Amino acid sequence: MTFKMHIKRQCLAWLAVLFVPCITAQASSSDTRVLQSSNSGTGRIVGLQVDPVSFDTTYLATLHDLYVYPRPKFKNKKQERFYWRTVRDVKKTLPYAKLLAAEIDRTSELMSHMTRRQQKKYWKQYEKLLFARYEGDFRNMTASQGQMLMLLVDRECDQTSYDVIKLFRGSLTANFWQGIAKLFGNDLKAEYDGNDKDAIVERIITLVEAGQL
Repeated sequence: MTFKMHIKRQCLAWLAVLFVPCITAQASSSDTRVLQSSNSGTGRIVGLQVDPVSFDTTYLATLHDLYVYPRPKFKNKKQERFYWRTVRDVKKTLPYAKLLAAEIDRTSELMSHMTRRQQKKYWKQYEKLLFARYEGDFRNMTASQGQMLMLLVDRECDQTSYDVIKLFRGSLTANFWQGIAKLFGNDLKAEYDGNDKDAIVERIITLVEAGQL
């Protein structure tokens, strides 16, 4: 196995480890307004209301929340490409980050009732399952998408990828995978800050989840 193939295999293993446990731009929360709000986002007519006197009919419908931000302004084409690449990366990795958060809760509860020996057996079987299911997806991720995934893991799980690995696999394993991540210019200790350095990412997430982007 060549060094390059070995590194790629290790990266896939690191991503599997994450699954087991689980742009710099300015934007302010005051820049957005909710124009229409409801508990349901179906966007369908759900009933009619008839005035008993005039017999005027009012259609009742549920609507999505609609978020309005100032239109992004780009200084040059490079900045514009960066923005749309960030949109692409968020759309690609956000579902995985949410799945990780759900898996952390589920796995933590499950393993809390296991002995150490049972936990090791479970890890081994689960890793095989994850590789079979997600290896192809991760192979197609770019370096920027890998970094975005780590940021969104912190957002969804309220702990960094490094902390997740350390919690479930110990400090030595976490430090090992941090070293591998550094080889690719990534950082398992990356923290998400949606109010400051990652504000534009938070804005993109809001629009993506609302179906506006």
